[in-house]
Amino acid sequence: MTIDQQERTLLKGVFSVRKGKTQLHKWAERQVILCGTSLIVASVKDSLTGKMHILPLVGGKVEEVKRRQHCLMFSSAGPQAQTYYVNFDTLADYQRWHRQASKVVSQTISLVDLSCYSLEEVPEYLFYCQDVTHLNLRHNFMSLDAPGGLSTAYFCRFAQLRSLNLSHNGLGVFPESLCEIQTLTELYLSCNGLSAVPARLENLQSLQTLCLDGNRLDSLPEELGSLSQLCSLGLSFNDFPHVPGVVERLCALDKLAMAGNRVETLDLCSLLRMTHIKSIDLRLNGLRCVKSEIPEPVKHLTQLDLRDNQLTSLDLSSACSLETLQCQRNQLGALTLSGFTLRTLHARDNRLTTVNIYPFPSQLTHMDLSRNLLEYLPDWVCDSRKIEVLDVSHNLLSELPARLLSSLSLRKLLAGNNRLESLADLLDHIPLETLDLQHNKLRELPESFFYKALNLKYLNVSANALETIPPSSQSEESLSTLQELYLTGNKLNENCAALLVGHQNLRVLHMAYNQLQSFPASKLSKLEVLEELNLSGNKLKTIPSTVSSCKRLHTLIAHSNHISVFPEVLSLPEIKLVDVSCNEQTEILLPDSLPSTLQELDLTGNSNLMLEHKTLNLFSHISTLKLDQKPAMTAGDAQGTSMLWDHGYAEMCGQRNKLCVSVLAVDRFGDSLEAAYGIFDGDRNEEVSRLLQCTMGDVLAEEIQHSSVDSVYMCNTFLTSHRKLGMAGQKLGASALLCYIHHESSEPGRYFSLTVANVGTCQAVLCRDGQPLALSKVFSLEQSAEEMERVKLAKAIITEDNKVSGVTCCSRLLGCSYLFPWVLPKPWVHTEPLCSQDEFLILGNKALFQKVSYQEAVSTVLAVRDPRAAAKKLCTLAQSYGCRDNVGAVVVALHIGEDSCTCEPPLSNTEARGPPAPTLLPISVSPGDLATPSSSSGIASEFNSEMSASEVGSEAGSTASDEHPSSGPTARPERRCSLHPTATLWAHPALFQRQPSSATFSSNQSDNGLDSDDEAPLEGVISNGSKLEVEVDIHCCAFQLRSGPPESPKDLDGRHDSRGSDYTNSKMRRQNSVVVSATNGCLLAVCGREISDLKKSPSTSSLFGKKLSNGSVVAPEDSHNIIEVALEAPKKKSGYFAAPAQQDPEDQLIIPPSLEQDVREQLRGQSPVVPGGCKRTTPLEHLCIIVPHQRG
Repeated sequence: MTIDQQERTLLKGVFSVRKGKTQLHKWAERQVILCGTSLIVASVKDSLTGKMHILPLVGGKVEEVKRRQHCLMFSSAGPQAQTYYVNFDTLADYQRWHRQASKVVSQTISLVDLSCYSLEEVPEYLFYCQDVTHLNLRHNFMSLDAPGGLSTAYFCRFAQLRSLNLSHNGLGVFPESLCEIQTLTELYLSCNGLSAVPARLENLQSLQTLCLDGNRLDSLPEELGSLSQLCSLGLSFNDFPHVPGVVERLCALDKLAMAGNRVETLDLCSLLRMTHIKSIDLRLNGLRCVKSEIPEPVKHLTQLDLRDNQLTSLDLSSACSLETLQCQRNQLGALTLSGFTLRTLHARDNRLTTVNIYPFPSQLTHMDLSRNLLEYLPDWVCDSRKIEVLDVSHNLLSELPARLLSSLSLRKLLAGNNRLESLADLLDHIPLETLDLQHNKLRELPESFFYKALNLKYLNVSANALETIPPSSQSEESLSTLQELYLTGNKLNENCAALLVGHQNLRVLHMAYNQLQSFPASKLSKLEVLEELNLSGNKLKTIPSTVSSCKRLHTLIAHSNHISVFPEVLSLPEIKLVDVSCNEQTEILLPDSLPSTLQELDLTGNSNLMLEHKTLNLFSHISTLKLDQKPAMTAGDAQGTSMLWDHGYAEMCGQRNKLCVSVLAVDRFGDSLEAAYGIFDGDRNEEVSRLLQCTMGDVLAEEIQHSSVDSVYMCNTFLTSHRKLGMAGQKLGASALLCYIHHESSEPGRYFSLTVANVGTCQAVLCRDGQPLALSKVFSLEQSAEEMERVKLAKAIITEDNKVSGVTCCSRLLGCSYLFPWVLPKPWVHTEPLCSQDEFLILGNKALFQKVSYQEAVSTVLAVRDPRAAAKKLCTLAQSYGCRDNVGAVVVALHIGEDSCTCEPPLSNTEARGPPAPTLLPISVSPGDLATPSSSSGIASEFNSEMSASEVGSEAGSTASDEHPSSGPTARPERRCSLHPTATLWAHPALFQRQPSSATFSSNQSDNGLDSDDEAPLEGVISNGSKLEVEVDIHCCAFQLRSGPPESPKDLDGRHDSRGSDYTNSKMRRQNSVVVSATNGCLLAVCGREISDLKKSPSTSSLFGKKLSNGSVVAPEDSHNIIEVALEAPKKKSGYFAAPAQQDPEDQLIIPPSLEQDVREQLRGQSPVVPGGCKRTTPLEHLCIIVPHQRG
C-alpha cells in the first residue's frame, strides 16, 4: 500500500474472508482495507508488499449475510462483478463497516479514483461502466500495449468521460488512442517524459484544460490552434526555447504557464499579438533579457512573474495595465514600471539602488523591496495613498521620510537591518499596526511615539542602542493596544521597565540582554494578560513575586542572570515553560502540587543547586526536565579532551509548541581524541530528527572503520542513515549536519581536522581569528542555482512557493524517499584542518541563521565564551528577532594550541594514522558465576533483533579473534600527551558490531535503587523510593576499549589468594568490567579499570546519558542529569528502545562441575607470556574474550 493509499484509508482490520458466492473457496484470515472507493483484500503477513485484490465498490452492493453472524457481502458492479464475504468479530465492527461501505456504494459511478494503485492496465470492469465521467489513474504504471492498456480501442467505450488524469505514469509516448475520446474536457499528462504531442489532438474540440507540465517538449503542433475552447494550458518545466507560436491562435487562453523552461529572451512585441493573454509565468527560465522596444503599449497584460531568472535590468513602462509584478531573486540594478494600475510589487533579493515608477502608483497596496541596495526611498512611495504593506528591510537606508510614517493607509512597515539613527515624529492616530525597526542604530524613540500610534500592536526595536523608551501615555490612563514588544539587545535599565505599565494589553515582552538589575514588582503586577516574558542575559538577582499576578503567563525565560531564588511561577495555572538556567540557584521552594500544564523546566548551569527527593517526585510528570550532572574529574581527564573542546547547546520550540530539532553532542567519540556533533531539523515533523539523533553517531563510528577518506565515510554515513529511516523516511524528511573532529597524526604540525557533511538547510560556521568561516552548503532551491538546475533537469514540478512538488524547499534531505530523484540524500562534504586560531564552532538550523547572520553569531559567542550560555543567547536572539519556528544551536569551544604537545621524543618511527591491531581483552569473571555473565557488561554473543519498518533494525553480534597486539621491547611506558596517546593502550575501535541491549534499574529490588547483583550504589542514579527504571538503547558499533596498565605477578597472585574475602569485589568487577555509557548513539566500553576509577570518570560515572523530551539520548555532559533520563525513560517495551537484556542461553559458556578442574589445568598450561616479563594467566577468573572486526 502506498502512502497516498494510507491517507485515504477509511477502515482497516484483520477478519475472516471468503471469495465468491460458491463454496469452492474456504474462509481465511485476511487483511481487509476500505480505501477510497475500493475494498482491498491482502495477505496478513504481506499486507504492505504482497498481492492485493482490489474490489471497486461504487455502484456495487453491500448486503447482510443472514446465515452467519456479523457477516457482510461486498460485490462490485458490472457483468464481471466479484464478491467477497467478510465475517467481523464484534457487532461494533460489523455496524461500522456496514455504515461506511454503504456510503461508498451509494456514490455514483461517474467518479472513479484509482490513483496510486500500481496498476499496469485499466481494470476490465471499467470498460462496462458507460457512465464514467471522471477517471483518475495518476501515479500508476500504465502500459500502452497491455490488453487493458492505453493504446487499446476499449477507451472509446467511455462515451461520457470528461476528465482523465494520467500524470506520473512514465508513459514516454503520448497515447494517441486518447484523441478518440471526443467528450474529454480535461486531460492531465504531467511527468510522463513526453517528447512530442500528436497532431490528432485537434480531434478533442471540447478540450478546455490540457496539462503537459514536467515533460520534455520543445514544440507544439500547429493543429493545436484549432482547440477553440482551450482555456488552460500547462507547459511548465519542459524544454521550450521560446513561447510557442500556436499560443497566438488559442484565443480562449488567458494564462501562459511556462515556468522552468529555457526561454532566455522575452520580446514584448510578440505579446502584442496575444491580446487574450493576461497572466504570464516565466519564472525559473534563465531569462536574461526583456526587449521593451515596441511601437505601442501592451494593454492586456495584468500579471507577470519573472522570479529566479538572470535579469540585470527591467523596463516594463510599456505594460501600462500591469497590476502585479514579481521579480524576486534576479540581479536587477534598475527597474522601471508604469504606475497606472500597479497594485503589488515584489522585488526583493536584487541589487536595486532605486525604482522608477511613472506616474506614481496611486493604486499600490503592497510593495517588497527588501534585501537590495537602497540608500533612500523614492518620493513616489510617500505619495502612494493606498499603500498598506511596505518591506524595505536589509537595505542601506539612513532615514525614513516623515510623510511615510504619517501615512493614513500604511498598516505594516518593515525597516529592520538598515542604518536608521532616528525616527521622525508621528501624526496623531495613524493606522500603523506593525513596525519592525530591529538592527538599526536608534538611540531613542520619539517622546510621543506610543500615544500617537494607538493602533500599534507589534513593535520590534531589538538590536539597537536604546537607553530608554517613551511613556505609554501622557496621563495615567493609557489607550495603548500594543500586544507584542521586543526590546532585546539594547541598553535599557530598570527605569525603563516602569514605563511599560501602561501597555495593559501586552501579551509578549522580550527584554533580554539589556542592563536590568531589577524589575519593579509593582509594575509587573499590572501586566495581567502577559503570556510570554523573556528577561535573559541581564543582571537580575530575583524575579518579583508579583509575577504570580500574571495568570495567563505560560512562558518565563530568564537564563543567564544572577537569580538565586526560584521565581514563584509554578502556581500559575497556564505555565508551560520555565527556563532559569545559567543562574545562581541554590534551592527550590515548591508548592504542594505542580500544574499539569508544565512541560519543560530548565535548571542547567546552576552549579550550587541541590534538589531533594521530594522535589524530584514533584518533577516526575514534566516531559522535559533539564538538570546538571557534575561528576568528579581525574587528573588524567583534566589533561585530556576537556582541555581540547567542550560544547553547549540549546533548543527552543516555536509557536507550533512541538520541538522538531534534535542535537547530537559527543565530546569523546571513537578514541577520546575525537568528537562528533550534529543537528537535525525535521521542519514540521519530529520523528525523523529523533531517529537521526539516535543512530547517526553509530553509523559514523562504523563507517570510519572501513574508510579513511572523508568524502567516502561521510557519504556512506548519510546514505546508510537515510536507508535506516525505513518507512518513517518515505514521506518525512529532515535537514542534517554532522561534524567530526579527528586526529591527524600523519600531518606534521597539524593535530586535528574537522570534517563537515550536511544536507538541507542546517549550517556550520567556524570562528577563525575572530571571523566567520562557513563550512557547509545550503541546499535550498532559492539559495543554490546549481541545485535548482539539477532539479529542473530531473523534471520536478516546483510550485510557486519554490517547493519540490509543493512539499519541501530543500533539494537534499535525509528521508522524503518518494521525492527521489529530485530530493537526494547525498551530502556536501568538506574537511578543514584546525589550527590555534580556531576559537569555536557554531552549528545551527535554518531558523537560526535566517535571523542571525554569521558575523553576529560569531560576535555573540565571542562576547559570552561559555558554550552553553552562548548557545542559549543565539536561540534567544533568533526568537527576539521574530523567529516563530523551532530554533537550535550548538556551540563547540575549541582549545587547540600549537604548543599542546608534551610527548617525549619517539624511540621509533611514527606509525601512520589507523586503528591498531585487535587486542585481547581480559574480563574478570568469578568461577561461580561463569555461566551467567552480566547483561550490563555490554558483551554478548550473536543474536538478531527485529524492529518495525518505521524504526531502525540491526543485527548484532560478536565473534572471536586470536590476534595479539604488537609491542615494543622496552617495558617502560613512553610518556605521551593528550594529543598523542600510546596506541597500544587502545583496542581496535571496530571490535564490536552493533549490539542492542538495555539496562533496567529498579528500586523495588533494594532500598537504594540498585540491581540485585550490585553491592554498592551506582553514582548518578538517584532513587526516591519509588520504582525507577531507565532503558538505554545500546546500539553502537564502535566501542572504545581502554585497559589499565599491566598487572604485576604479585597483584595477580594476590587476587587468587583472596578469592573468598574478595568475592564481593570480584562480582563487582565482573559486572563493571565493561561499563557502557550511551552517549547519543556512541558507546564507550571501558575494560580492566577499578570501580573507583570508573566512578571518577565523567564518561562512565553513569550507565546512560540524558534523554531528551523527544525520546533520544545525548552525551552525559555537565548539563545533563540522570534524573531527566529516569523521568523520561520510554514506557514502551517494544520498538526502537527494545533490546534483549540477557544473553541467549545457547550462547553462554557452561562448564559442568565435574570438568571444571580439567579446564583450569588446560588453561594454565596455555598461558602466554606478555611483554615486560609478566606471565599472562588465563584461568576462569581472567577469561580472555577476543572479538575481531566483522562487517555488520
